[in-house]
Amino acid sequence: MIQIGEQVLSSNDLLLIAAGAAFLAILLLLVASTRRAGRSADAVTQIAQQVGQLSQNVIALGQGQSQLAGNIQTVSDAQAIAQMHVIQTMEARLAEVQEKMKDTLTGSSEKTTKSLTQLQERLAAIDKAQTNIEKLSGDVLSLQDILSNKQRRGMFGEIQLTDIVSKALPADSYTLQATLSNGKRADCLIHLPNPPGPIVIDAKFPFEAYEAYAAAETKDDQAYALRALGAAVRVHIKAISEKYLIEGETADGALMFLPSEAVYAELHARLPEVVRAGFDARVWIVSPTTCMATLNTMRAILKDARMREQAGEIRKALRLLHRDVGIITEKAGKLETHLRQAGEDVSGVLTAATRAGKRADRLDNFDFEELPVDAPLKIAPLND
Repeated sequence: MIQIGEQVLSSNDLLLIAAGAAFLAILLLLVASTRRAGRSADAVTQIAQQVGQLSQNVIALGQGQSQLAGNIQTVSDAQAIAQMHVIQTMEARLAEVQEKMKDTLTGSSEKTTKSLTQLQERLAAIDKAQTNIEKLSGDVLSLQDILSNKQRRGMFGEIQLTDIVSKALPADSYTLQATLSNGKRADCLIHLPNPPGPIVIDAKFPFEAYEAYAAAETKDDQAYALRALGAAVRVHIKAISEKYLIEGETADGALMFLPSEAVYAELHARLPEVVRAGFDARVWIVSPTTCMATLNTMRAILKDARMREQAGEIRKALRLLHRDVGIITEKAGKLETHLRQAGEDVSGVLTAATRAGKRADRLDNFDFEELPVDAPLKIAPLND
């Protein structure tokens, strides 16, 4: 079958078209031959022979057409069978592919659901972490604001010192913001006994100098910033020595509290001469950790001092206890004497009761008829 445009032609149609075309060719040859008929009779005879031959060719062409039609039908049937087999194979393959795609899509859906659940959990964890980061960022900014302001920075050190002291010592053993006789106010005054006497703890924070040292990049800048840090600490040492060391009122030493372990470590590692200068001025530099250790030592001193203060009362109480024990011993001796005398009296009463019982028995068995009327009456003494 052949399709020309929108028209479909079968094999029979093709054969008819071919035969028509051959017949048309023959007519054209006849016309041409007729035109030339006048020229030669031999040409007519030749044409007749050609027509006979052409007629035989047409017959052979008809036979070939029939044979071709059978072959085309056979090919068409084989093609239909092959096409049906291909369609069945494709349908089976398509069903298999659909089943595999269904299983794959189901597994993919489960995996996708699981992945989405895990993703949601991770997103929730990320949101929580983000919230914590934002809170921490706010705390850092707040701390930065505190450290950037000198007055707030001082309050930060005082608050940290107050927290440490309140955890290490009893409430009646220290005074916060204590005013001394010279009018100076100390951050904390520890009431230690003499010696050494009340000792002052003052909070200082040389933040600007330390920040400049931490931000220095070159060795020259670091050396300059380190000298500036040492100078700032020396200023604080001098101020504490002049304000809080009062003879007869406070101890001959004071503590400078640095609310930063980093600054404390840098001083001891890079500026040991500044630490020695504090020793010479009787001002000892402490960090939060060393301050807690120092306060624990002070607590032991306070406990020992309070025990010594109570020693007189303890001795007085022991004397009174000894007197009370003597009185109890004396009363116990007298009670023992009375109990012994009472025991003897009870024993005498029991003996007399026994004798009286025996006499009552004799009187109960006595035969009054055997005695003469005028017989004298004999009375037995009770002390027999």
